[in-house]
Amino acid sequence: VGQVVRVLELLQRVTAVANVALLLWFVLRLVRLPGLDHASVLLWLRQPVAAVPMLLLIVSVFWHLRLGFQVFIEDYVHDEGAKLLALLALNFYALAGAAAGSFAVLKIALGA
Repeated sequence: VGQVVRVLELLQRVTAVANVALLLWFVLRLVRLPGLDHASVLLWLRQPVAAVPMLLLIVSVFWHLRLGFQVFIEDYVHDEGAKLLALLALNFYALAGAAAGSFAVLKIALGA
């Protein structure tokens, strides 16, 4: 159990660093756009150099969210049935959120 906890803590730190780097990239790129209108953002996201980091950001944020809430649930939900249900709901939410965000970026990037 101790080894698993250390791996989860390491993953949480790695995703935190990735989130900071990717969010900085995102904000700096948005600031450099000629405008923040719908058309400008769509044109920007159609470029692979924008779509790929955006996909990484989405996955990293939802993975980090999942890791953080997992620790919260394991620490504060004491009933095993409720804990299992909460972890299942968390996994569904994180996967669905990452999938929806990724789908939206891919739809724009691939011109659909």
